[in-house]
Amino acid sequence: MDFPTFLIQLLNSVQYGLLLFMLAAGLTLIFGIMGVVNLAHGSFYMLGAYLAYSLSGLLGNLALALLAGTVLAVAFGLALEWLLFRHFYHRSHLDQVLLTFGLIYIFEELRSMLWGDDVHGVKVPELLGASLPLTETLSYPVYRLFMSGLCLLLALGLYLLISRTRLGMKIRAGAFNRDMAEALGINIKLIHAIVFALGVGLAAIAGMVAAPISSVYPNMGSQVLIMCFVVVVIGGIGSVRGALIAALLVGLVDTFGKVLLPSLSGMLVYALMAAVLLWKPEGLFKQ
Repeated sequence: MDFPTFLIQLLNSVQYGLLLFMLAAGLTLIFGIMGVVNLAHGSFYMLGAYLAYSLSGLLGNLALALLAGTVLAVAFGLALEWLLFRHFYHRSHLDQVLLTFGLIYIFEELRSMLWGDDVHGVKVPELLGASLPLTETLSYPVYRLFMSGLCLLLALGLYLLISRTRLGMKIRAGAFNRDMAEALGINIKLIHAIVFALGVGLAAIAGMVAAPISSVYPNMGSQVLIMCFVVVVIGGIGSVRGALIAALLVGLVDTFGKVLLPSLSGMLVYALMAAVLLWKPEGLFKQ
């Protein structure tokens, strides 16, 4: 493998890893802070992709579609938490699994009714449609660099929110000891609603930015959900920092595995997870 090809695969792995982090961060926040096993998290990724498809066609601009789609996804998350999820915080994980598994089928039927079962494409903005030349024959799409930059910016924002703000302090307190935080006057119901909406918003943003390069198609959320759980398990349940490190590791292993060991690429990520769990059963970083 020559250096330009290596560089392209490295950039692809970072881009894929950061996209996985966007998904896994919301999933690990919802489980680590609210204690909810959310199998429907991949459906929010699918929702974001279909919102990008509809809104970019309606508004004629992917940037405006990202802004409008994020607002709609957060509002949807708040409504869903209020209607369903807040009634399952103190229920068993089996009840939560059954609820969210049922939601997967409901969302898929709604998707079929609203958008049909065809594969759709989302146009890359003209400003980001160029490619950077690496050699005379190899180049790298600017849009993929934009995806990586946006995910890094959101990861930094999430870090600052959790670690440097008063709201983040309340979120960390609720994750550490929910009853004590409530006794001290923290509105845990409001914190849970914010965290759930934040998780839905991050997953939807990931779907919206991925739509131009991955297309928009039925069951696309189910394909990324398993990889998200792998990232959460490797990084440590409830750890946002662990989700970032694990997502980048998974991106590297998956991308270079497909290039160097294509016959084994399907199992390399799971071999990585098994190795990490043998070494540290709680994951790389405990909450």
